[in-house]
Parts: sequence; structure tokens; C-alpha cells
Amino acid sequence: MDNICSIVPYFQIQEGKLDDMKKLCEEFIEKTKNEDKCLYYGFCFDGNVMHCREGYEGAEGVLAHIENVGELIDQALTMSELFRFEIHGNATELAQLKEPLAALNPEYFTWEMGFRK
Repeated sequence: MDNICSIVPYFQIQEGKLDDMKKLCEEFIEKTKNEDKCLYYGFCFDGNVMHCREGYEGAEGVLAHIENVGELIDQALTMSELFRFEIHGNATELAQLKEPLAALNPEYFTWEMGFRK
């Protein structure tokens, strides 16, 4: 059973704040690159919509990341709105995230089949 958890957030960036948000993304990347359980991390843009593409080893990796970048998330939310937030993973890992992430109200998608190389 694959234990990878993906965080899938989408942000609508306020007009005139795109450059500031991209600078903040550089800070997110610097802070995240030292996390042991981070498997991949990066940002994608479509106009003023930003998506963070990120994956972690299990619920432990997700929670460590959120704790590590909490202040940066707060800054991001001063110039954007989190309009979609998903967590993808197996049922065991997702169960460990539901209580700690309840305030963020994510949608949970349970991994059921597939493979990873």
C-alpha cells in the first residue's frame, strides 16, 4: 500500500499581488527543501490562480510540512484566497489528518488502486 499523501491547494491571488506571491513561493521552497519527508514540491500558475504541487511520505510528512511553513501560509492568505483544498492518500494516512486539519476543511480523496515506480 502506497503511503504517499498529496496536498492539493488552489489559491486565487488578489489583483496586483502576483509578483509578491511568487516571491513568497521562493521562501516556501527554501523552507520546504530541507524537510525529510517531502518527496516533491513546486508551484504552478494560470494567470492569478496558483496551485502548489506537493507530496509527502505519509500523514507525518504532511503535518511536519504544515508546521514548518505555517507562518508563510498565513502570509499567503493575506494576498490570496484558498478556494480549493484537497488531500489525496490511502485511508490509513488520511484518517490521521482529519482531526489536525479539520479547521482547513479539506476534501479527502482516498487512493484505491494504481502503482508507483
